[in-house]
Amino acid sequence: MRFHRDAYLELMTYGKAPRPMFIELFGPLIGLEDEWRGQGASEEEINLTAFDWDYVPIVDCGCYPLPRGPAPVTISEDEDELLQRDFLGRTLRLMKKTATHALPMDFPVQTMDDWLRVKPFYEFTPDRINWAEVEAARRAREQGALIRAYMPGAFDMPRDLMGEEIACLAYYEQPELMEDIMATLLDTTRRVLEPIAAAVQIDQLSVHEDFAGKSGPLIGPSQIAEHFRPYYRAIWEPLAARGARIFQVDTDGNINAVIPALLDCGVTCIYPMEPAAGMDIVDVRKTFGTRLAMLGGIDKHVLRSDKAAIRRELEYKMQPLMRAGGCAFGLDHQIPNGTSIENYRYYVDTGREILGLPPRDPSQKGWERMGM
Repeated sequence: MRFHRDAYLELMTYGKAPRPMFIELFGPLIGLEDEWRGQGASEEEINLTAFDWDYVPIVDCGCYPLPRGPAPVTISEDEDELLQRDFLGRTLRLMKKTATHALPMDFPVQTMDDWLRVKPFYEFTPDRINWAEVEAARRAREQGALIRAYMPGAFDMPRDLMGEEIACLAYYEQPELMEDIMATLLDTTRRVLEPIAAAVQIDQLSVHEDFAGKSGPLIGPSQIAEHFRPYYRAIWEPLAARGARIFQVDTDGNINAVIPALLDCGVTCIYPMEPAAGMDIVDVRKTFGTRLAMLGGIDKHVLRSDKAAIRRELEYKMQPLMRAGGCAFGLDHQIPNGTSIENYRYYVDTGREILGLPPRDPSQKGWERMGM
């Protein structure tokens, strides 16, 4: 079912939402479609339109604060692997049969001098605003779409420049470098968003970080307070003053130790809440109440188990406490290989049953990826 922007905003801010929301955040991993096809799944099931997932149409507001430069140049390519070099000088490797995103094999920044060489790719230019897209967003909002602004990640960008190890050490060994990166990101993002926010109502601010693993976050509350908080709040507060209601962070891993610090930065929503890393949306709700909304949270790995395990997971995660708002229920990441189409059908139908939604109607088609 398509949610109107107003209904979604009410749901994710603990207002008067019409009903719970059951979503598919990311879709299948590479290779799962072939598995399902071999198990007799219909093409509508393979492309997920048969499952009538809830969604809200999301339209970007026309801002481009991320680094910009020429398209990557191909170094080599075969049926398994694509190697490219991007405008920052990084070698990017894409394993075509198992991945959808290329990973950097090297990084251009280790010192302040390195950063100053690539800094122009991050600085403001007027063409970072697409006024045609701004106008399209304004019209889409009138039709019920959620309007989203995007900001570069406070850890995501340094990691892309330096790699995780050097980025983490830079907080201690090169604080002036981290400060200059943050100041550049802030200046560019603010100068992009200020005129756009005056022209169209932005509903949600989104940021991608991915700064945690199973053992916990790569940075602690003190780094978030010193480096994230001034940057986040300088972008979020003017948007919130104009009516934006959701500030959403995308990060995998176990972030329990830094949720209070993120809330202090103005964050209102986190996803995908990965159970395999120790994230439990029920415990988070009991701890933080209505201060934090969430998307995802259902263990994707349980789909490779039996139906009894699937039902236990859904009954626990979809308990009445969680149905009171502030949560869009869905898998915590892409549907894993080894998930049978029979189990996926059972997952969808059981979740709908627990949430009190009507059984799937074959005449109702449609799916739209949620999340960022």
